[in-house]
Amino acid sequence: MITGDLQNKLDQLLRLDSETEWVEFKRNNDKPEEIGEYLSAISNGAALHGKKFGYIVWGVEAGTHKVVGTTFQPKRRKIGGEELENWLLRLLTPRIDFTIHAFERSQLPVVLFEIQAANSTPVRFKQEAFIRVGSYKKKLKDFPEKERKLWNILSNTQADWSAEFVEGAGLDDLDPQAIQFARVQYQKKYPHQTAELSGWDDATFLNKAKVCIGSKLTHAALLLLGKEESTHFLSPSQVRITWVLRDENNIEKDYQHFTAPLILASDQLLGKIRNLTIRHLPSGTLFPHEITQYDPWVIRETLHNCVAHQDYSAGGRINVVETPESLLFTNLGSFIPGTVEEMIRSDAPPEVYRNPFLAQAMVNLNMIDTIGSGIKRMFTLQRQRSFPMPDYELSDPNKVAVRLTGRVLDENYTRLLMSQAELDLMDVIAMDKVQKKQPLDDETFKRLKALKLIEGRRPNIFVSAKIADVTGDRAAYIKNRAFDKGHYKEMIVAYLQKFGESTRSDLDGLLLEKLSDALDGQQKKRYITNLLQEMKKEGHIFPDGTTRWAKWRISKPRAKGDV
Repeated sequence: MITGDLQNKLDQLLRLDSETEWVEFKRNNDKPEEIGEYLSAISNGAALHGKKFGYIVWGVEAGTHKVVGTTFQPKRRKIGGEELENWLLRLLTPRIDFTIHAFERSQLPVVLFEIQAANSTPVRFKQEAFIRVGSYKKKLKDFPEKERKLWNILSNTQADWSAEFVEGAGLDDLDPQAIQFARVQYQKKYPHQTAELSGWDDATFLNKAKVCIGSKLTHAALLLLGKEESTHFLSPSQVRITWVLRDENNIEKDYQHFTAPLILASDQLLGKIRNLTIRHLPSGTLFPHEITQYDPWVIRETLHNCVAHQDYSAGGRINVVETPESLLFTNLGSFIPGTVEEMIRSDAPPEVYRNPFLAQAMVNLNMIDTIGSGIKRMFTLQRQRSFPMPDYELSDPNKVAVRLTGRVLDENYTRLLMSQAELDLMDVIAMDKVQKKQPLDDETFKRLKALKLIEGRRPNIFVSAKIADVTGDRAAYIKNRAFDKGHYKEMIVAYLQKFGESTRSDLDGLLLEKLSDALDGQQKKRYITNLLQEMKKEGHIFPDGTTRWAKWRISKPRAKGDV
């Protein structure tokens, strides 16, 4: 912008009644992390309100819109030797344009960031998306209604790749075996149309199944039913699923590529996976039984979700990596619903899909469950099998990874599922995080504590007495819980009464092995430090000296049990 345009733009922003969700006024706040989060929030807010750009303005009082000037000089700001602008651009995903303007208003310095609105996916800073709610900056994931609305807006600005026609391709480019298999699956999905189905020719059937449009082949038709030699029509998009087998040392032992028609690929891939029968709960009080590592429906649903939600414009492939203990599925493209927990909790289909035409075609051909319900059913089936929940690894905003675990991780968790069928699914998912040593948010942690399902302090959370009593694993509970504080105080007093004095090293040797296994080495030592300081304040013991080699002694004679 030239100077006159900048002044006019500032006038427009100053005339706004109050700060909007796509404009932010500041005086001198130049914290890089704050700026990055606001870039995400303002970009997403601009898209949400139909604006091409959002703005951050330094040198203006937020409440009064009075120009007061600023000391912020973004062009001179560096983060560890890196220019602020480059640092921000590197940590924003997807990358957006923002322009920095520095000028004066009434001889007072003003800085204006002009920020491109989000245009494909919500903009994230350090892998977290933000939004403005009124005049406050918040995490987008905490406002699911705004997140769904934003995805809906962004989706509607994009053409559905899967519904586009394939110029030059015809019915001869489709695989007859795949079409016949599709007819069988369509009949299973819509048995009331069986009589009509037998009278449809292929063109009519494909139109009815919404794989083709007006007998014209779509990208979805070639993906699902196309011949392998016809996939060149989709270039540069890839039609490939790669299965890789790795041993316990992560060394590749075997691999195979699968291509169109993808409607036949899932059974072919399923035939490669070594779905072993394992002895479920070989020990414990409950009767063991035999079960396969993976439920075939869960494998198919996970794979077909990869096909339905792959970002084919990225030119990548779908990968399935098998190890002795897990299956890892990855596809390109962000996880549009935001979080798995929110999708399960809402129990409703998402409003936005990356490939809506393809997804609906796959529903019609019985490849995926009714749109939006498949993920919840996957978690429910794993729960019924008393197996670990699927892990959705969403740290990379451009990729979705789903891991299915093919073994029991914690028998206490497994016995809990087998003995408490009434437990809420969200609590089962949270307890699954506990067994996998994954962090819990504050709300979930408090809820599980209140339900007495867990004990301990984060990050060292362990099975509670309630569950130990149900599962019969009281020994493991006592080992984790250890003894209360009074017991350790008694041990210290007894030691000092017998020997008269003790170094800290002696007391560590006395207590470390007896403290809870839920604590790591550093936490155990910190516990002893706090215990000694507490006994000192109570007047029971004192350190003779001020260095770490000081000797601890008893302050006064004490009766047994006086702690």
